[in-house]
Amino acid sequence: MNYKVTGGRTLSGEVTTNISKNAAVALLCASLLNKGTTTLKRMPRIEEVKRLIEVLESIGVSVEWKDNADIVIRPPKKFSLERINRTSAEKTRSIAMFAAPLSHLVPSFDLPAPTGCNLGKRSLGAHIDALARLGISIKGDEHEHTYHVESGGKHPAEIVMYEASDTGVENVLMAAAKIPGATTIKFASANYMVQDLCVFLERCGVRIEGIGTSTLVVHGVEEIDADVVGYPSEDPIESMFFISLSATTHSQLTVKRCPIDFLELELMTLESMGFHLERSAPYLAENGRTKLVDLVLKDGALHAPPEKIAPRPYPGINIDNLPYFVPIATQAQGRTLVHDWVYENRAIYYLEMKKLGADMLLADPHRVFINGPTPLHGATIDAPPAFRPASIILIGMLAAEGESMLNNVYPISRGYENLHERLRALGASIEAIE
Repeated sequence: MNYKVTGGRTLSGEVTTNISKNAAVALLCASLLNKGTTTLKRMPRIEEVKRLIEVLESIGVSVEWKDNADIVIRPPKKFSLERINRTSAEKTRSIAMFAAPLSHLVPSFDLPAPTGCNLGKRSLGAHIDALARLGISIKGDEHEHTYHVESGGKHPAEIVMYEASDTGVENVLMAAAKIPGATTIKFASANYMVQDLCVFLERCGVRIEGIGTSTLVVHGVEEIDADVVGYPSEDPIESMFFISLSATTHSQLTVKRCPIDFLELELMTLESMGFHLERSAPYLAENGRTKLVDLVLKDGALHAPPEKIAPRPYPGINIDNLPYFVPIATQAQGRTLVHDWVYENRAIYYLEMKKLGADMLLADPHRVFINGPTPLHGATIDAPPAFRPASIILIGMLAAEGESMLNNVYPISRGYENLHERLRALGASIEAIE
């Protein structure tokens, strides 16, 4: 699918933040821990979730998607990993998070690796090192494009994560959840999806100390066999998409149900750039833990921030929110430095904005200088294979004068549900073309 965009319009109205892709994916994987029925509430109908459901169904799991968006998951009496849907598994990096829960069901198995993923230590290093300390071995087979998992003699342990990997910590949490005893995870990610998984595991009867901090103590249980209801919370990265859209297009928007604990520094940075906003009093999400606010976003005379913009582990600026400062910087007076130090090549994708007229300089594979304000114009661009860079190009197109075409928007559909329809409701001229 492609997006045809006629940009340069001022947008208005309100939009509600959807459920987090990353939290939804984590809870889908964690449902494999439960021998009973798991119900996940208000799950997003996005491609990433659909691919994982296809994998679950291929190994025997019953998955029913209700009209109200709830998903009801029932495990089979026996799993059939030899029938795993390789095509769907290879389309999502989230398949790696099946390693830990499946290790409690099958002592030895093969897991397809995502297409384009470099196998072995480099791609899943944080997972491999940490799970090995719990007695779970993962080895990559380059020829079969498969991860081989062995799980004999699982035991609790003290683990120091050499990288604050979100999915790495989630895999360790799911492994430790069904290893009786106390497992300590140090230098753990405290990001939103990790906290959501912790809350879900608590509903499964697993006690976890330190939720929201970098040290977690998991008191594992022998078995999980209950009817469990999980409530993945709202997506701060989707909130940030609409915040960036508001600032870049100089539009006044209201964004509801924003997870404020995971947006604090982003909003402070924007306010330091001259952006104006109002926030409501906080209220709780359905999971009873995540604090939400409604934001009224207003136009302002934007200028470059006094310091570079760079991500940090929670509670710093989220690595996935960092790209959304790129289109904003194209409309800010002065020079902005965006330092994407985590990913090897993602900053290179930001340069696609130059096709829309952005004034940008790549200092190295991690640092981009952006000069503004710059008038943007329409262009035809193939969406990068990365989710966030593809979505910031869409923001640029909505701000650009004239007609644009964004080709092959599957990367956006992985994480955003009916995005073009929601944008049209705000006054955007955007058409989805098959």
